[in-house]
Amino acid sequence: MGTALVYHEDMTEARLLWKDPECEIESPERLTIALERLQQRGLEQRCLRLAAREASEAELGLVHSPEYVALLRGTQALGTGELQALSGQYDAVYFHPSTFHCARLAAGAGLQLVDAVLTGAVRNGLALVRPPGHHSQRAAANGFCVFNNVAIAAKHAQQKHGLHRILIVDWDIHHGQGIQYIFEDDPSILYFSWHRYEHGRFWPYLRESDADAVGQGQGRGFNVNLPWNQVGMGNADYVAAFLHVLLPLAFEFDPELVLVAAGFDSAIGDPEGQMQAMPECFAHLTQLLQVLAGGRVCAMLEGGYHLESLAQSVCMTVQALLGDPAPPLSGSMVPHHSALESIQSVRAAQAPHWTSLQQQGQCGMGRVVGSHLGILHSGCDSEPPLHPAPVLSPSTCSLEGRPSTLLPGRPEMKTAASQATVALSSLLDQQRLHPTPPIRTAVALTSLGAGLVLPPDVLYQEGSAPQQETQAWARLHKALAKDEALTALQKVLYLLDGILDGQVSSGIAATPASAAAATLDVAIRRGLSQGAQRLLCVAVGQLDRPSDLADDGRNLWLNIRSKEAAALSTFHVSMPLPETTGGFLNCVLALVLPLAYGFQPDLVLLALGPAHGLQDPQAALLAALLRVPAGGRVLVLVDEESTPQPAGVLAWVLHGEAPPSLGPFSMASPEDMQALMYLRGQLEPQWKMMQVAGEIGGQGSGWMLGSLGDSPALEQLRGERGSRLVEWGAALNQLIAVPS
Repeated sequence: MGTALVYHEDMTEARLLWKDPECEIESPERLTIALERLQQRGLEQRCLRLAAREASEAELGLVHSPEYVALLRGTQALGTGELQALSGQYDAVYFHPSTFHCARLAAGAGLQLVDAVLTGAVRNGLALVRPPGHHSQRAAANGFCVFNNVAIAAKHAQQKHGLHRILIVDWDIHHGQGIQYIFEDDPSILYFSWHRYEHGRFWPYLRESDADAVGQGQGRGFNVNLPWNQVGMGNADYVAAFLHVLLPLAFEFDPELVLVAAGFDSAIGDPEGQMQAMPECFAHLTQLLQVLAGGRVCAMLEGGYHLESLAQSVCMTVQALLGDPAPPLSGSMVPHHSALESIQSVRAAQAPHWTSLQQQGQCGMGRVVGSHLGILHSGCDSEPPLHPAPVLSPSTCSLEGRPSTLLPGRPEMKTAASQATVALSSLLDQQRLHPTPPIRTAVALTSLGAGLVLPPDVLYQEGSAPQQETQAWARLHKALAKDEALTALQKVLYLLDGILDGQVSSGIAATPASAAAATLDVAIRRGLSQGAQRLLCVAVGQLDRPSDLADDGRNLWLNIRSKEAAALSTFHVSMPLPETTGGFLNCVLALVLPLAYGFQPDLVLLALGPAHGLQDPQAALLAALLRVPAGGRVLVLVDEESTPQPAGVLAWVLHGEAPPSLGPFSMASPEDMQALMYLRGQLEPQWKMMQVAGEIGGQGSGWMLGSLGDSPALEQLRGERGSRLVEWGAALNQLIAVPS
């Protein structure tokens, strides 16, 4: 199965026929430039191209009233003056004689995409559409939106395909109040929206956009609002929102389909959003969603008004849907203080409705402090001063105290757009310098079992590292002296070199159980000596950290299935293997991924050692999620005795397929929660991606590089990536915010 791209050129026909600075940003060029970039990058050619069809009036009636549909049908015969007068009856809307046709195509494109995914014709896809839809209500156009494309698609999936649980993720920078109103009493739809809110002072100025609007009646707990109360949110804030709010609820909800209201006005440079998330962040968000619902993800374009930022974000989303590795995120991963406050407020509002949040506590985890474990603090016990996210300057506020749109023609927005263009150009340069490896996944097994089923284009590696070189590494451990261990090590080193050289993205290699620890030790040392700057090792099972491995910040060791929770240093963490589905998910979402995103590894070694205890779906989910922050560079070492079935499952997820379901959600045990809370309490001061509450001191980008100065090694790690994004962010902050 592949990825669908649904489009129709007729959707570019509708355009503004009179002067209206508020509406002029919703232009046909939003689609044409995005499509051009997809073609230039060779992405459109890799998709199954579907021509959008018009939604029938009966299909529109799944959401909209007959009177409203009839009103829109009548716009086809109106003159310009009549269209302008009718548009004035709605908030931020314009009509054109082609609007009805374009809006029916936009809704129909979503229906086609859902049908293609749910019938198995494709795995996932993107509907490249306009006009957008998430503000549209039962009998009213609103905010450039005519028909509610995502809501219609959800109703269609329920009625035609019999789905009972649908997750809608709305990452547009405006609140999709139309979707909220339509489904706020429906427990079969979990709606998550983050949006610029600023305590109700940003459009659409609704009290029900705040975190405490959790739904009505049976739908209580199924409406999740995460309000951004300051501008300037970036990669770390968006990922933190997924790890600490969306994904815990999504796994507990267990959706059968994921619909994405994919608005890219939440990306850098957009005049509406004024946020700093880079386009590659949306590849990460997309891949994090692909572990849900068997990978059935349907994205539909909503907003996005900086044309180049929009186009690159669309490309990144499509790349992720195609299974390509997500590029590493730029900048230090430290959420803003304001973002943490928002995350804390939504977790508190939703905790009464979700087991996963009830166990963690409404005010965040990690308050337990134990005395029997030590942790490296590097002599810094006090919190640095806060540098919150930027706030709006008085020049951007209307007389009523509400922020007004920064129009593209204003000098400050021209300069901000110019700065964003520099950042986006730099991203393209990075992509040219570090292209996607030609081989996505390779396996290096000593023998192919009869039960091993691999994706058709996975490479079965037959090469081995030179014998003399391998023998030199093998001298470090007696366990590697045997012929079978030496042969396996040759294959491991050959595959590892392919990943480090950029020829292979990810791989799987088998090792004898007796040599598992020794092979892992050599792989770590080889990786660090051959160019890996930050190596994350996730060791599951009876695998001890090498005693002489330098604790210099270049390697982060995380052991799962140890006897007790221990944070022996900033870079040496051990955790017992949780006993339940909920405990395992808490471990991955609240510990493993925050560590991985905070560390920003350029290589991950996932070692499934003797007695690792993971079921195949757990191992697959862990590998699939670790693939995201690592930019796809993951080498999995498996026990020879456990292959071929686990190796086959792992090969599929490393290749971009969705992992199998973990099964029914079950609560974490008290012991597992106590261990996790203890570790978070120890590690949060160093690893800011673990924080879920604002009062801890989650600092903004102005403090990013210094905040991790608790450990000099961590501060050094932030160098090249951090300085680049912080410079861009600082420039944008000066343009749109009061200096802090």
